[in-house]
Amino acid sequence: MFWKFDLHTTSHIDQLLDREDVTLRELMEEDDVLQECKAQNRRLLLFLSQDHCMQELVSLITTEPPADLEERSRFKFPNIACELLTSDVSIINDKLGTDESLLEMLYHFLEQDPPLNPLLASFFSKTIGNLIARKTEQVITFLKKKEGFIGLVLKHIDASAMMDLLLRLISCVEPAPLRQEVLHWLNEEKLVQRLTELIHTGKDEERQSNASQTLCDIIRLSRDQANQMQENMEADPLLAVLESQESVTGLLKNLFEGERSEASIVNGTQVLLTLLETRRSGLEGLMDLYSQGYERSYTVNSSILNAIEPHLKDFQQLLLDPPKKSAILTTVGVLEQPLGNARLHVARLVAALLQTNAPSICQELCNLATMDLLLVCLYLFPPHSVFLLLNLQLFQKCRLVQRILDAWEENDRIQRGNMGHLTRIANMVVQNLEKGPVQAQITDLIKELPEDCRGRWESFVDETLRETNRKNTVELVSTHNMHSSSEDDDMESPFPNDLSLQQAFSDYQIQQMTANFVDQFGFNDEEFTAFEACCKEKIRQFDDSEEEEDIWEEKEINYATQAKSRTR
Repeated sequence: MFWKFDLHTTSHIDQLLDREDVTLRELMEEDDVLQECKAQNRRLLLFLSQDHCMQELVSLITTEPPADLEERSRFKFPNIACELLTSDVSIINDKLGTDESLLEMLYHFLEQDPPLNPLLASFFSKTIGNLIARKTEQVITFLKKKEGFIGLVLKHIDASAMMDLLLRLISCVEPAPLRQEVLHWLNEEKLVQRLTELIHTGKDEERQSNASQTLCDIIRLSRDQANQMQENMEADPLLAVLESQESVTGLLKNLFEGERSEASIVNGTQVLLTLLETRRSGLEGLMDLYSQGYERSYTVNSSILNAIEPHLKDFQQLLLDPPKKSAILTTVGVLEQPLGNARLHVARLVAALLQTNAPSICQELCNLATMDLLLVCLYLFPPHSVFLLLNLQLFQKCRLVQRILDAWEENDRIQRGNMGHLTRIANMVVQNLEKGPVQAQITDLIKELPEDCRGRWESFVDETLRETNRKNTVELVSTHNMHSSSEDDDMESPFPNDLSLQQAFSDYQIQQMTANFVDQFGFNDEEFTAFEACCKEKIRQFDDSEEEEDIWEEKEINYATQAKSRTR
């Protein structure tokens, strides 16, 4: 019986701990040291929490390893040290969060000259981030006493780990009153203004990109948390500054002052696009859009629009004269003036501005003939925004229908690279002709077209566009196609079709990495049951109902049978 056997095994770590001269390095060499730590091995935790061990662990994650070590083993001990320090064990958290000498050792890492080792920076950020979540008051009190803390973090913002650290300060502090205190401290340190100053032509591109991403994440996190706040809670001071006219004006000044670079324009415009977002990003926001039609989760602050409006002419000029880019060789020849990321972002900005339905913005864009310019370069025209542009300006002055027809005829002679874009625009026009808030207006505008043009459009919609849409329709491989020819062709899978799988992947692509991303992503229970049934069905299709043959069984070789088999 099983109780006759002694199945209890003593960990080798316990055996090492029996020695009086055991060292931290010896324990870290053991494969199960982290597992034993998380399993609350008391003897191990008491050993690790000794002063000299904690100091050695902190030193490992903040000190560059010797360069003469093999690359694969060079960061072995720093990595293990980081995992031990962030194993979320109370005795280690208490020791690290309350011992000021250990916190000083950690802080000293920021006082190095840039650039930081990116791997060590990630170890540092992870360790401090864990302390912010677990020993919040002690760590915040320590950091607030350091006058140059924010400056040092921004000094090393080219390391993405520093961006993560700032976001943890904003999103991981609880309870709410303490979080509000931290936000006021960061605002007093002028965090938003200092990040904005980094988005400038003269700054390193990596620093600009991380500064821009940090500002975008602050906006989204602050808005999400504002939605969850009680009505009597104080507003987020960082978000208030970001949405102020003064702050947006400062950002635009950085973009257009002096020599214009694509990096600063793209990164600055990304911040503007985030400020103009009218719904939550990701799956939740997408479902809101579908369920509410054109209703928005957020109202764009008028101060943002007031700051942008005087600079619309500057964005218009970017479309005409973008930052210079080298010619690129394509399959159809040399492209002397590539589209460029700057012009693409300007087009997205125009689409976002039109979605606000601000009369003064729309009027200024019409005065500048921005839509006309975007139509000249159809690559720049965001097709998902066409329903916002269907008006007199677009149909009469910009001659949208005529341009679609002319471009299609031109493509018959010389292949254009933007026909997919053009197809989506044409389909959007047709959809709004059939239904939508501007159906009557568009119908009247189509009737006002010259008779020959109207006839060409009707013929194009009924024949050319319909055939193009048919060719572009991709029929995904369904369970029906997976059956062998001997099976009933009418068999259906318990899972409706593979579109659900594709939709889940699409949802993943648009999902933003917010604090609750892990909790939100994936199938719900009902969907997962269907998904599991689909997998079982597809696996069953390849099961052979006949009795399996033992491939190792000795048998007489019959060459005639083999030949017949090969022939079949």
